[in-house]
Amino acid sequence: MTRPRDGSEPTRASGAARFVKPRPLAPGDRVAVVAPAGPLDRESMDAGLRILAGRYNVSWDPALLSRTRYLAGDDGRRGAELAAALADPEIRAIVAARGGYGAMRILPRIWPHANGGPSPPGPAKMLAGFSDITALHAALQAAGQVSVHGPVVTQLGTQPSAVVERFFTILEDGMVPPAPIAGMPMVGGVAEGPLLGGNLSVLTRLLGTPWLPDIDGAVLLLEDVGEQPYRIDRMWTHLRLAGVFDRVAGLALGDFTDCETPGAEFTLREVLSGLVAETRLPCVGGLPIGHGAVNVPVALGTRVRLDGGVGTLCFLEPAVAG
Repeated sequence: MTRPRDGSEPTRASGAARFVKPRPLAPGDRVAVVAPAGPLDRESMDAGLRILAGRYNVSWDPALLSRTRYLAGDDGRRGAELAAALADPEIRAIVAARGGYGAMRILPRIWPHANGGPSPPGPAKMLAGFSDITALHAALQAAGQVSVHGPVVTQLGTQPSAVVERFFTILEDGMVPPAPIAGMPMVGGVAEGPLLGGNLSVLTRLLGTPWLPDIDGAVLLLEDVGEQPYRIDRMWTHLRLAGVFDRVAGLALGDFTDCETPGAEFTLREVLSGLVAETRLPCVGGLPIGHGAVNVPVALGTRVRLDGGVGTLCFLEPAVAG
């Protein structure tokens, strides 16, 4: 840790390598919508498609409306769809239609040699989504690339205009985002490093696999939905026992939506506060990122500065190449 010149809290800094960034998008560029996880609700998908199509040339295969049990078609269909979008030189970015479950099932089809192996075919291109798409984000960061944790297509139509505009800005603007994201101070201190992570449930399932990126010195983003406090405690403890909190520089907690136990004498906030305090890591909670009504997009793999004393997350570099 280094002591800032102003005498404030020491900064936990990371020496992690920088991630490859895709070229900026421009209005009218071709963007692919894919369904690598769960089946879709057509009405919410159409609402999101209208927003995307108002800015970009959007392409999607009607086969993404397939359903195989709790998946948007079988692994072969979903994997081939994503692989084709990654390989197509005309596709400039990929936006997931929704989360749900299933993205990790196709990881070996897309990144068979993760952690130092070859990246997906073609130049780096942006992938956007959240929730179960955390598995794809992690694999991309394991391959050394930036991606966007942000609304999926079925959520995009419900987001405030400011979130939609930020989403487009992240994809298109090679300048550093000017404003920090405000949250709730939880543990004081300042941490700097690449922002990694996403959905807590998915992230814990990647422990011990080659698709988990190097987390040394990272600011770890965590969020979840529909998990009762004891389950969050269990997954959190899994991360602790695996040594994750000994390796990261700080914690950025997004929304934990619908995660209370009805009638309990404790709240999720109390549980999280205790878990966070045990790590002694700088931490900001309550960030509007994840499954809440507002899902602020953020660039994974870009360097951030987290201030646990004032409760802010600042981005120190853009998501796209300048």
